[in-house]
Amino acid sequence: MRGSEADGPAPGAQRSTRIHVVSDVHGNTEALARAGDGADALVCLGDLVLFLDYADHSRGIFPDLFGEANADRIVALRTARRYDEARAFGRELWAGRDRNAEILSAVRRQYAELFAAFPTPTYATYGNVDVPHLWPEYARPGTTVLDGERVEIGGRVFGFVGGGLRTPMNTPYEISDEEYAAKVEALGPVDVLCSHIPPEVPELTYDTVARRFERGSRALLEAIRTTRPRYALFGHVHQPLVRRMRIGATECVNVGHFASTGTPWALTW
Repeated sequence: MRGSEADGPAPGAQRSTRIHVVSDVHGNTEALARAGDGADALVCLGDLVLFLDYADHSRGIFPDLFGEANADRIVALRTARRYDEARAFGRELWAGRDRNAEILSAVRRQYAELFAAFPTPTYATYGNVDVPHLWPEYARPGTTVLDGERVEIGGRVFGFVGGGLRTPMNTPYEISDEEYAAKVEALGPVDVLCSHIPPEVPELTYDTVARRFERGSRALLEAIRTTRPRYALFGHVHQPLVRRMRIGATECVNVGHFASTGTPWALTW
């Protein structure tokens, strides 16, 4: 996938707007602090929190609480789709502990660092592992949080839809298909459709490392086909079969590589 995309002005013409887009930050605070360099604005499509790094089991809230060996085991169970066993193992680990309090405390520590790293202006929406009710405590002036809402940036209309759809993983911000579709419908036509999860297209939802299909949104796919935005930008699938493809008039781009690369995707016009 190319790191940037330009349209509008003829070659050699002076650009007017440059937007950097990131998703799936997963605790990469150092790179996030640089993500807005050279851009007029940063767009963040969620998953700030790092609960468990499937590539490095020593990183995240889970290994901090329970150690790397237990992280190895929970990843192996989830990767094998043995979700009932994974949940049972988790219950054993949490026995006698205040799960909600310990997780929220760890999330708060991460959010304090991550939101402080956002440049001004930043336009952000939630990922499926985020905890939306905490965001107002940490979003500083210059960071605009949107979910089922639109904003104009550089003369173009950006629409934002946060969160994910329900899965056996039961991550913090999963909602019903109906609630998600209502947020998509509320946007109406936009120039750039921004979401955490991809549209429901097999090539865009299959993770080649996890070897499974993640949940994509049929409502997003229908909106792309009917309202024809210039771009549909999303993350969630970390190692997709296809990182970008065209659906009709819309260029669909997965920008969910930020945690591993530290490089934002750039859109200029």
